[in-house]
This record gives sequence, structure tokens and C-alpha cells, in this order.
Amino acid sequence: MLLQHYIVSSDLSSVAPDTFAAGIEHCRVDLGLEEDRGKRFALWSFLHMFGSAPDLDVAFESEEDREAARNFMDLLAASEGDGAG
Repeated sequence: MLLQHYIVSSDLSSVAPDTFAAGIEHCRVDLGLEEDRGKRFALWSFLHMFGSAPDLDVAFESEEDREAARNFMDLLAASEGDGAG
């Protein structure tokens, strides 16, 4: 859903670089405006997977949310390591 909303396609190979960059920027703006913790986390996670997420102290006010983001990053890194073997 987020991919379709921000990048306008579920097939990244068909997306022009300018379109991709504009979608990421749009998502970053929405992250800055979003007040719902769950939605903020979803937007930040989406951006993180594309290497475009802001630092945790910028994205999240609470330490609890920053810790959840750290856990997400650790799980994602561990799953990437599983595929390498």
C-alpha cells in the first residue's frame, strides 16, 4: 500500500529515478506531519527500507518508539543475513 501510494507502482524496476525520489520526499514530508505513533512508525520503516529514514532522535520523540525502531532495524538486518548463507 505505501509503495503504491508514494512510488505509484509496485514494480520498482519500472519507476523512473525522479519519480522514486519525489515519492520518497513526499513520504518524508508526511512523516514530519504525522502525529499518530503507529502511522509514523510505518512511514519511518518504509523510508528505512529505502535508506531514506531520518535519524531516530529526529523521527521519534519517545525512547520507547526509538527502541522499537532499533528492534526493527536489528530484525531486518538479521533477516538479510539469513539469506546470504
